[in-house]
This record gives sequence, structure tokens and C-alpha cells, in this order.
Amino acid sequence: MSNAPLRKELHEENRLSWNEATKAHNSHKGDQGEFFREGGNTLFPEEKELLGNISGLSVVHLQCNAGQDTLSLARLGAAVTGIDISDEAIAFAQKLSDKSGINATFHRADIFDWLEEAANQNQKFDIVFSSYGAVLWLSNLSVWAKGIAAILKSGGRFVLVEFHPVAMMFDWDWSHKFSYFNEGKPLTWEDGISDYVAISNEGLILSDYETGIENFSNPYRSHEFQWGIGEVVTALLQAGLRLEVLQEYPYLNGCKGFERMRADSQRRWFPPEDVPNLPLMYGIVARKP
Repeated sequence: MSNAPLRKELHEENRLSWNEATKAHNSHKGDQGEFFREGGNTLFPEEKELLGNISGLSVVHLQCNAGQDTLSLARLGAAVTGIDISDEAIAFAQKLSDKSGINATFHRADIFDWLEEAANQNQKFDIVFSSYGAVLWLSNLSVWAKGIAAILKSGGRFVLVEFHPVAMMFDWDWSHKFSYFNEGKPLTWEDGISDYVAISNEGLILSDYETGIENFSNPYRSHEFQWGIGEVVTALLQAGLRLEVLQEYPYLNGCKGFERMRADSQRRWFPPEDVPNLPLMYGIVARKP
């Protein structure tokens, strides 16, 4: 794992795919500036619980996408910096910050480049945060974890809420299609990143759902990396962090990941009644001594 090369050329293809997908995703979300101006917050209870009180703390949000969760972190009183590889996502995040009146700093970068640069500049943060579909875009967990450790203050925490790699073994119809152990090899999707916001509809949207871009087709392929829980935790431990929480959840927040899923009033998606429960998300808190 630690000797695997950084696949920068695949990261670059992912950037192009994310740029197109982000346009489609945000076309469904209506006036998000108004949502935030009216006091809205996109964080789920799970990440709020793992984060705890972040008022007055410095937080960097890695792979922040279009900035909605980043601004929600800032709304909780933190000084927040958001990093994402997608030009489209960061441009949208900066506009949303202006429209909402919530202050945050955004940088467009491959996070491996940004982590190295931040460490070289001796930047330090109280919390490094990442969530929901972030780990699978990482081509090297060891470099990622060491980069996180390098920018945490002593006593600072890494907080992750993520889709469970067990869930990634299943296809849309709940058939067991993909391997759990993949040894860092990329899984390439020729049709690229989908419009999963349209699939989940109001599960991922807190304002009124808008039709926006229909029948989205991504012209750029994408590349994912399947990492098991053991690989993620081991990378963090080997980077010198101490594991404090490893939590598993039997539902997906916001995202309808498979057919026939059932949503509750809190936008949690559960398997259909004829499918036994399984871990669909996990949460980690790891502290730098």
C-alpha cells in the first residue's frame, strides 16, 4: 500500500469527470444561498456528533465538493478552509460563500498537492474533516494519512464519515458484484461520475428539488480505489494518529445507493425489508498525540 504510486494522471481524469458531474448536481439544488441565509445546515447528526463543539476551531475540509458542508461547518463557528480537485465545485463554493454571507476559504487543488504544500508552509489545524465519497478517490492511503498527520496540531483530530467499503461490493440491484480487497488497483468507470443527486432526489437536497439537467451523460471516465476498513485504519495508525472512534451505521445518509431503499424522516436510507442489514457507512475519529 505504502509503495503504491500516486496516480496523478487518474486524479486528473477524475477532475474532468467531477467538473461535468458537479454542473448536473447543482442544477437540481435551487437557491442554496437562500437556504443558508435562512439558517440552513447540510451536516447530518453523525458528523456533528463526531465533530463535537467546533466553535473557534480551525478546520480544513478535504475533498469539500461544492462547499455546502464546508459552509455548514463555518456556521457552527469554525474557521474553515475547503479543498477540492474540481474547478467547477470550488467556483460554485466561492459563489455560495458570497451569496450566503458565510465566510470560508476555498482552494482548487489535488489534495495530495495541497497537503504537501500546507505541511511545507507549516500550516496547522485543529480538525481535518472529510466525508461521504472521499476515500475512494485516493490512490495512496499512506501518503494521505501522513499528510493529514503533518497538518494537525498536537491534540488535533481527524474526523471522517464515509460510505462503508462493504456497501461498495454491491451493484444497484443488491447483487454481490465487486471485490472487497482490491490492493489499490483502480476500478475504471467508462461512463464517469453519475448524477447521483437526481437519483436520490430530495434525499440529497434540502431546498426544493429542481429538474435541472436531465438524462445527464458524463463524457469523462472516472477511477475509484476500493480501500477496506483495515487499510484505512492502519494507514492512520502508521501515520502516528490514535484511533478514538470507529463507528458503523446500517443506513446511508441522504444518498439512495441501491434500488428499493427505504428513507426515514431524517433522510436515512435503509435496505428494503427483504435484504438483511449490513454496514453502509462508518465514522472515524483519530487524534494526533
